[in-house]
Amino acid sequence: MTAPLLEVENLSRHYAVRRGLILPRRVGTVRAVDGVSFTLARGETLALVGESGCGKSTTARLVLRLVEPTTGTVRFQGEDITDLQGEPLRKLRRRMQIVFQDPFASLNPRMTVGAILEEPLIVHGLGDAAHRRARVEELLGLVGLASFHAQRYPHEFSGGQRQRIGIARALAVEPALIVCDEPVSALDVSIQAQVVNLLEDLQRRLGLSYLFIAHDLAVVKHVADRVAVMYLGQIVEIAPKDALFADPRHPYTRTLLAAIPRPDPHRERHDPVAGGDMPSPMAPPDGCRFHTRCPFVVERCKREVPALRPWAAGHLTACHRAEDLPAMETARAASLAPAAAKRLALYEARRGRVAAGAG
Repeated sequence: MTAPLLEVENLSRHYAVRRGLILPRRVGTVRAVDGVSFTLARGETLALVGESGCGKSTTARLVLRLVEPTTGTVRFQGEDITDLQGEPLRKLRRRMQIVFQDPFASLNPRMTVGAILEEPLIVHGLGDAAHRRARVEELLGLVGLASFHAQRYPHEFSGGQRQRIGIARALAVEPALIVCDEPVSALDVSIQAQVVNLLEDLQRRLGLSYLFIAHDLAVVKHVADRVAVMYLGQIVEIAPKDALFADPRHPYTRTLLAAIPRPDPHRERHDPVAGGDMPSPMAPPDGCRFHTRCPFVVERCKREVPALRPWAAGHLTACHRAEDLPAMETARAASLAPAAAKRLALYEARRGRVAAGAG
């Protein structure tokens, strides 16, 4: 069996909360990420989903060593990178890159596109000036831009074009892993399909692995191979995409699916959904962290922390009552809301046209 490209084991990041101006004292701890474990295979896309504040973006930054972990281990291509420093860490950057959420803030407005794409090549000492210019032209072609765009500045491009530039910059040093931190959430729906299909095309051509951070389930259903659901800093369910959408085995996953808008005011809701707000990560509840909002809660949930355990092949869930959950409403579990389904169909149609043109 091929070894995973990325292995994350018991990864945590806790932040001390201090109060007082003269003699600040520690008054609590924010458990932003708390004991997360997962693997990512070569050429695979793993989506991390959850509400804002659940820890998915912090997890991505921990993997990239942009944030230092409190505890846990990160292995990349079989190497423990948790404690790398200095030159070894700098060399690691070549193999792991990120596409940021906001294409308007992630590009230096004082630099031309050519300079932006050339900068990582200079930092890592890759090639002479002529080689770097040729590489910039190649990168622009990979993301569907013309060579003359290298002379322009970021403000001269649309949001979708800027995100293409951000993707090209991530590709510059030929990484094996790209973290996509909500790469289409800041874009108009009309151009999301272009960027999503570009990412998929690049993955097929270059053999890339993606850690894909998202909250839009239409995008997740289109791009992911597996999905990990996070709540209050922990993974509560992880499964192949089709299994997760068809048969979610954690009440929080069901809540996310049930929250998809349905434009029918007369349609009755049959699936129990969570109420209230997410508790503070400074004081997570005892037992299952979701029990304060869970419609299926029993006394055991308030006392015992559920382990992330196997439910089916490749399907893990952290729920004491996974076996007792009723079947989810078929139409809702198997499909998306009309607006999301329409967007998903747009992604598929555009990908089909691109494939037909390539043939």
